[in-house]
Amino acid sequence: MRFLIPLISSSITSGHYRITSRLLSAHLTKPQLSTLHPFFNYQPPSMAASEESLRKALAEKQSAVEAHGNAVRALKAAKATKQEIDAAIEALNSLKLEKSSIEKQLQAAVSGSDGDGALSREAFRQAAVNTLERRLFYIPSFKIYRGVAGLYDYGPPGCAVKSNVLAFWRQHFVLEENMLEVDCPCVTPEVVLKASGHVDKFTDLMVKDEKTGTCYRADHLLKDFCNEKLQKDLTISAEKAAELKHVLATLDDLSAEALGAKIKEYGITAPDTKNPLSDPYPFNLMFQTSIGPSGLSPGYMRPETAQGIFVNFKDLYYYNGNKLPFAAAQIGQAFRNEISPRQGLLRVREFTLAEIEHFVDPEDKSHPKYSQVVDLEFLMFPRDEQMSGQSAKKIRLGDAVSKGTVNNETLGYFIGRVYLFLTRLGIDKDRLRFRQHLANEMAHYAADCWDAEIECSYGWIECVGIADRSAYDLCAHSDKSGVPLVAAEKFSEPREVEKLVIAPVKKELGLAFKGSQKNVVEALEAMNEKEALEMKAALESKGEVEFYVCTLGKNVPIKKNMVSISKEKKKEHQRVFTPSVIEPSFGIGRIIYCLFEHSFYTRPSKAGDEQLNVFRFPPLVAPIKCTVFPLVQNQQYEDIAKVISKSLTTAGISHKIDITGTSIGKRYARTDELGVPFAITVDSTKDVTIRERDSKLQVRVGVEEAALVVKSVTDGLRTWEDVWEKYPHHTSGSADD
Repeated sequence: MRFLIPLISSSITSGHYRITSRLLSAHLTKPQLSTLHPFFNYQPPSMAASEESLRKALAEKQSAVEAHGNAVRALKAAKATKQEIDAAIEALNSLKLEKSSIEKQLQAAVSGSDGDGALSREAFRQAAVNTLERRLFYIPSFKIYRGVAGLYDYGPPGCAVKSNVLAFWRQHFVLEENMLEVDCPCVTPEVVLKASGHVDKFTDLMVKDEKTGTCYRADHLLKDFCNEKLQKDLTISAEKAAELKHVLATLDDLSAEALGAKIKEYGITAPDTKNPLSDPYPFNLMFQTSIGPSGLSPGYMRPETAQGIFVNFKDLYYYNGNKLPFAAAQIGQAFRNEISPRQGLLRVREFTLAEIEHFVDPEDKSHPKYSQVVDLEFLMFPRDEQMSGQSAKKIRLGDAVSKGTVNNETLGYFIGRVYLFLTRLGIDKDRLRFRQHLANEMAHYAADCWDAEIECSYGWIECVGIADRSAYDLCAHSDKSGVPLVAAEKFSEPREVEKLVIAPVKKELGLAFKGSQKNVVEALEAMNEKEALEMKAALESKGEVEFYVCTLGKNVPIKKNMVSISKEKKKEHQRVFTPSVIEPSFGIGRIIYCLFEHSFYTRPSKAGDEQLNVFRFPPLVAPIKCTVFPLVQNQQYEDIAKVISKSLTTAGISHKIDITGTSIGKRYARTDELGVPFAITVDSTKDVTIRERDSKLQVRVGVEEAALVVKSVTDGLRTWEDVWEKYPHHTSGSADD
């Protein structure tokens, strides 16, 4: 029987490009469905027994098996009758079969397999990665020299996918929001990264093999241990499984001491040698260098692109007409000296970031386009649900903002725009969630942070961070550089305000502190209102107070005659303030890898003797939009193919022409493996067939129309369904003939 599959439509929908279940049902039978989705047979908890209940059932069945085993032994010891012993053994074997069945169900629940031949996560990943590397989407860098961990090269189709993703990113964000795009150097002076905190705090916790000195990332060892126990040790109790899952959920929250304690508690050793490990200690992830031949000007390869935008804020603000809000954007390479790179493109040492810094008045974080995303509904994972052990659930974005789950409208707007961006690229919306940072994950200055996480064979992967960073970055660079990075709101009428005035008496401070006078003056002037008023009260009551000067690293005595602190009423014509920053940061390589997995599936060949690989890229990101095939080696057909190729080039459609004598089925299979959405087959001099990749349906179109039809679908002006309904269907033979 034919079988409708509306579930699949969400995975192959991008903008206007979709194939309805009606069209798919014409070609796919129920046994073929599992090949269309890597985890199609996997049942979520609502459809199958939950992992927790299966672990409890397994423990109970194991106890029953042991009890019946003891009973059989007791019967034999008591010299019971053969009939009694055989009946007891039969009951024991029945229990063992039931236990084995539960084990299979539990193994399926933790591995993403249906236990009956469906692809496991690991097998699926291997099939996808083998195809990606064989077809040169990406390969290890410096391969002929055995490569270097954490470095990869994109081949021709990979470059094309990456270029298309970045082009759509520019269209979706930079053009839509009138952002100011910049391009800053990768080499960054130390002083910049000292101000931002990277020199002191951009670290991961590392442990060493105490005998060989091999380094490992501490949290990865703990994560691997927990995952392996959960997936491979079916004997652990439901309580122990819950404990391990809690460790995984709060892994980023563990201090060095807590992480070390867990490693010792679980007896984790060096993976390669089983030697004991050192206590965790911080390792700075930046690549250090020196600028110039003298070696006197230290620098680093930038770990992110954001700092280039922050240090240019003053000029960008002026360029924007001294108006807020505005956003600046940058796409560029970033570098992190990962302790133990792994997981292919997901954790590398050089990668592409696309970052946005949206500068906004801290007193007004509304957004004029917020209403465009308010009704979006998608998986969200607020911190309260994480702490209480619940799962992500679908939440309307407007409700999340109105209830304060998401801190403000601008942050909510960008969360919505990120959701639209990822799903239009081809990311499966059912394997995309927005997870809120736990309280201890966030920096002290951050107002709110969310990660767009995409599920792939490695689990949930953070691909986009969307954070309200408050005014921290601009304040840090203002303090370090001495250049005020501020904005101003001009008043229509002057306003009378009460201002705190701190006036250090430099003569008295010079006499008292001599060469340290400047440090003390700067520290006094930097006091906030609360600190200043407390000092004023103490000086009036005691005449002297101890004052900590951070640049001197010690307390100094301040007397009443050294500083004047008062409040004065002044008329102001403007309000000067440091803007807050909303920062969406995109890991392009991670997004692309997840897109590769979400797009990959296999289907049987026409003969049914092999599985063919397919990438169902939307036309938006497909490396090649169209292929042109003469059906047979015929000069007339080849000439028509070249005419169509020229039309496609003129229309700006990337394509490939194949005039080899290989069978048309093999040529289709080759291009399906590259994710090419359309194939034009020249089999006459007047009209041609256009084949759609996933449904394998074909229509007949005039030679002069072929390029325009393909362009209209790839540009999203019409859908394949529209084309199917308008043009005659090609029904002679099979699409794989």
